[in-house]
Amino acid sequence: MADQSLLSESVLGWSIFTFILLVILAFCWVYIRKFQSRQESEVVSTITAICALAIALITSALLPVDIFLVSFMKYPNGTYKEWAANNETREQIEDTVLYGYYTLYSIILFCVFLWIPFVYFYYEERDDDNVNKCSQVKNALKYTVGFAIVCVVLLLIGAFVPLEAPPGQNSTQWEKVQYLFEELGSSHGLPPLSFSISTLTLIGMLAVITYTAYGMSVLPLNLIKGTRSVAYERLENTEDIDDVEHQIEKLKTKCKDGRPLSSRDRNNLQELEGKLQVLQRRGRHLEIAERNCCTKVGSALRPFKILLGIFFILVALLFTVALFISNLDKALHSAGISSGFIVFGTNLTNPLNELLLALQPVFPLDYILITVITMYFVVTSMAGIRNMGIWFFWIRLYKIRPKKTRPQALLFLCMILLLIVLHTSYMIYSLAPQYVMYGSQKYLVQSPMPSAGPTSGNATFGTTRICDADAPQDQCTVTRSYLFLHKFWFFSTIYYFGNWAFIVAFLIGLVVSCCRGKKSVIEGEVEADDSDLSDDEYVH
Repeated sequence: MADQSLLSESVLGWSIFTFILLVILAFCWVYIRKFQSRQESEVVSTITAICALAIALITSALLPVDIFLVSFMKYPNGTYKEWAANNETREQIEDTVLYGYYTLYSIILFCVFLWIPFVYFYYEERDDDNVNKCSQVKNALKYTVGFAIVCVVLLLIGAFVPLEAPPGQNSTQWEKVQYLFEELGSSHGLPPLSFSISTLTLIGMLAVITYTAYGMSVLPLNLIKGTRSVAYERLENTEDIDDVEHQIEKLKTKCKDGRPLSSRDRNNLQELEGKLQVLQRRGRHLEIAERNCCTKVGSALRPFKILLGIFFILVALLFTVALFISNLDKALHSAGISSGFIVFGTNLTNPLNELLLALQPVFPLDYILITVITMYFVVTSMAGIRNMGIWFFWIRLYKIRPKKTRPQALLFLCMILLLIVLHTSYMIYSLAPQYVMYGSQKYLVQSPMPSAGPTSGNATFGTTRICDADAPQDQCTVTRSYLFLHKFWFFSTIYYFGNWAFIVAFLIGLVVSCCRGKKSVIEGEVEADDSDLSDDEYVH
């Protein structure tokens, strides 16, 4: 009977994960095809982008499954279910999740350090003339070797950085080396993988501060404000075309008698002709947008978009408040920098953590909410990248535009999302630390019953408590996600300060988004600084 219960519970958890997997694959295919360039689409880059994006989303979906499995081991009264009463069975289930993390994180390392760089440099080499396939592959491998070396160095550092005190000073050098290898073997390779992933998570933290923080503000406000009227934009564009044509005609009249134009006038004429081409292209795009049925459907769904935008901005504010309270709790009650600002349990009331705990009795609302939170970070990150483009410091490398995004830009997009998803797990832990550690687990505490007389004996009664750091180790199972997040204390310290930077970036993005007016209905389709790098092409 216990074996049947174990099988049914495991099948339920992994069935949900399989369903989410299929939904993710369908979404990735639609998303990549939506932004992919019509003229430069390639099979290899398309498959790579779809797989990389799918891996990012699947990794984020594993966290709710991890929480679900540890929570389902217990009844609401704090006792283990029959199939989970054996400690070996519980470890076997958690090891399955751990192997899932091993697999996905290893694939992420492979994608970030090998596959995506190789495909990216392969297409960069293709842009050069008179380069054959063999030379493309050779040059791409040459650049990819550098990324592979970085990956190996990170794995080696993670493998041999001692997490515990090494043998005493009286030990020989061989005993110290032997200790490092024994520690590596006893941890089943967790430290090197965790160190490499944590290093990538630091880069992901910068991407979260840049793109996700801005996306959390720009996405809801764009839904609330909507777009400008197509008819008004066409009228305004027509007036601009007439004005530029008048200026061009005025400059050309200066050379009707055969006199050459001055260098200043020639430069002005060249700028005006370029501006006229952009305005004419805008006119064609606006004309197509006015006839497009999607524009009319969007106008009909305007009330729904406003409600959705209000909901998103309230969720963003809730996340910001919860993150602020969590960081304040760490600042007040943790042991400081040397401990990575780790706090066991919650000392201040965290609204999101309390909401997740309150939803526990109504299955499966808490798991739905944690899944929605995870996907919300991914969607807002996509919105941030879509609105900002891909930058290297102050240099814009690529724009992300529907049907006009180059293969290299899509690969960059997917790599950034991979890094963002890695940091998302820590962000969710910061929002609801107790829930991410233990899920909805409770444990039973035996307390002595108040004595009514000298003959009452040593009677006890049991009370249930929510699992926290004070619970006995054999009564509460920690999620495997938490083990990955807090293997090295110095990473946790950097993440702590990164959370403060995220809050500041979100508030700045919120102010900037509020000050901006409505965006154009053809936002990003035609821009003055278009070049070959942005894959500018006409709409057919």
